[in-house]
Amino acid sequence: MNHLNVDRVTVAFDDVTVLADASLSLERGEVVALLGASGSGKSTLLRVVAGVIAPDAGSVELAGSDITTLPTHQRGVGMVFQDNQLFPHLSVGDNVAFGLKMAGVNRAGRRKQAAAWLRRVGLGALADRSVSDLSGGEAKRVAVARTLATGPDVVLLDEPLTGLDRELHDQLVSELAALLSDLSVTAILVTHDHEEAETIATRVVQMSDING
Repeated sequence: MNHLNVDRVTVAFDDVTVLADASLSLERGEVVALLGASGSGKSTLLRVVAGVIAPDAGSVELAGSDITTLPTHQRGVGMVFQDNQLFPHLSVGDNVAFGLKMAGVNRAGRRKQAAAWLRRVGLGALADRSVSDLSGGEAKRVAVARTLATGPDVVLLDEPLTGLDRELHDQLVSELAALLSDLSVTAILVTHDHEEAETIATRVVQMSDING
């Protein structure tokens, strides 16, 4: 049985159909990269899976359960955004621990897990730093750590490495690919970069092949 199943999802905005009977299935631990032109529905598909957008038709199943109408926080889905969306009023450590706090993990447990994840992404010494003092690459690593810290069933990555110079971008591509592989995470990556897709994903899918 597939771990994640998006079945014939349709989404329209102001009479413009962005997704038309779009279907995509992932096995547990599979990382799929979605490629396609701007406006082809890549990010919209991620937001349907995350519960940010309700589809006009179709369904989303995760681990055999229909989650189409579940609120975002009950889905077990984590998302890394292009602009990181870190909380400026929180320290690096508290950013990583934020989802754990929402999940009811006690303060000591949050600090311990956040510290472990920061070490895992190479930022173990930065827990008390303000996020406004981070470099672009450091901010990307914090965003990834914050998402993975809660142990989501599915991770959605919406062009997470955009805006970096090529050398740093290529370094983080390798790091992200290794991290997702080590964790056996089920994930969907949206990107315009074919090389990035081939490095990080176990399967590359063109939106034109899944979106009618």
